[in-house]
Amino acid sequence: MTTPTDVVHERIQHISQTRTLVLDNVSKTFSTGTVALTGVDLKVAAGDFVSVVGPSGCGKSTLLRLASGLDDATTGTVEVNTDSTSYVFQDPTLLQWRTAQKNVELIGELRSKSKIERRKAAQEALELVGLGGFEKQYPRQLSGGMRMRVSLARALVAEPDLFLFDEPFGALDEITRLNMQTELQRLFALKRFAGLFITHSVSEAVYLSTRVIVMSGRPGTVVADLDIPFSYPRPPELRFDPAFAELSGRVSAALEGDHR
Repeated sequence: MTTPTDVVHERIQHISQTRTLVLDNVSKTFSTGTVALTGVDLKVAAGDFVSVVGPSGCGKSTLLRLASGLDDATTGTVEVNTDSTSYVFQDPTLLQWRTAQKNVELIGELRSKSKIERRKAAQEALELVGLGGFEKQYPRQLSGGMRMRVSLARALVAEPDLFLFDEPFGALDEITRLNMQTELQRLFALKRFAGLFITHSVSEAVYLSTRVIVMSGRPGTVVADLDIPFSYPRPPELRFDPAFAELSGRVSAALEGDHR
């Protein structure tokens, strides 16, 4: 006899097994003949924050474009089991003639939300990323880190099940970058979306992620898939923990081993 507890347990198991993003034996060859990716297998579920590291030109950004639907795989399959995806670029890509509030409201406008709905959603998102009080500031009046926070707030308004990040902190100074890492993992702990994050920084990958994928040089393929066991939210001082250093060393060793 099936009990209510059994039903709940089955639903939890089903949710945990649902993959938001699945790449199966994916390869990508451009019209120029350049082979960017070959034989890539990758699965990302809700509650997974997966960072991808690898040498320049190994196809990391191409992987993200395939996941977003901005490009198509040459062979293999890309399956995205959600209608709600947000893409955060290397540059904040804000509209300079709009205030922070109006930039964040843009998603609501495109979705034909009422003025009250989009204003409320934008205000909540800006508060969430620590920009309460800066709603009326224009991008030129904000620091680089604050502009990236506006970009994150705009993406959060879409309530994505899948978050795609293309080296969003790469252009920031070191202190701002560390602060943004702390902010992002706090948001992940709160929202538990599925995240795919591209970075060149081993430390950043380990600090943010539930898993770190290491890719080979071009044509890019997965050479290591490492679990990161630290619980969320993660304090900044975690970066000085011996276990953190050990995991960072394993990621670096995978990168160096492929390079050799």
